[in-house]
Amino acid sequence: MPVLVITGTGTEIGKTVTTAAVAAAALAAGRSVAVLKAAQTGVRPGEHGDADEVARLAGSVTATELARYPEPLAPGTAARRAGLAPVRPHEVAEAAAKLATDHDLVLVEGAGGLLVRFDAAGGTLADAASLLNAPVLVVAAAGLGTLNTTELSARELRARGIELLGVVIGSWPGSPDLAARCNLADLPEVAGAPLLGALPAGAAALPPGDFRTAAPGWLAPRLDGTWDAEAFRVREAP
Repeated sequence: MPVLVITGTGTEIGKTVTTAAVAAAALAAGRSVAVLKAAQTGVRPGEHGDADEVARLAGSVTATELARYPEPLAPGTAARRAGLAPVRPHEVAEAAAKLATDHDLVLVEGAGGLLVRFDAAGGTLADAASLLNAPVLVVAAAGLGTLNTTELSARELRARGIELLGVVIGSWPGSPDLAARCNLADLPEVAGAPLLGALPAGAAALPPGDFRTAAPGWLAPRLDGTWDAEAFRVREAP
């Protein structure tokens, strides 16, 4: 798995902190890691972006952005409004493939969900994943409403013949409600793929050293971690 594409079921799901956790766990396992942010929106030149945040939390990663647009919109819309060239799926795939030549793992982080448009032609992160023949990790919310968006993402990946590696809950609350606890069993069922982790709410606020130490405990062995999905489900089950 030299390239892993990470998407969310929407915005503010915990995609960037999950990318950082995956990077930190891989680094702890002795792997070299690059992080590619396909399109950074809502950030002006010189400001801290998602790739920078992953590097801050995870440590020694190669952090790269392909494009940056100032308004917090879908990349295609943000590019058009800024009068800047859009990012196209083949550019994402080419950049990731190049990084994979000298890194053990390349994490490609999208913007928002799987089908958010990069350009006027309708290019998406799913198109980039298909070009790369890379698996996709879906970051989902914990609570009510997450089953629908997660299943829609999973169905789209299957329709395109793209491997869904699994699902990670981007922010697990300290006091989960009934829906969140039930979703531990329901999420892998609707996704047709395993639950591969659950990050605690507020993980990004940890000091970077603490984040790096804790990250493997939030992720399953498939992601270089030690997290046990069944034990977690039994502990949190209603």
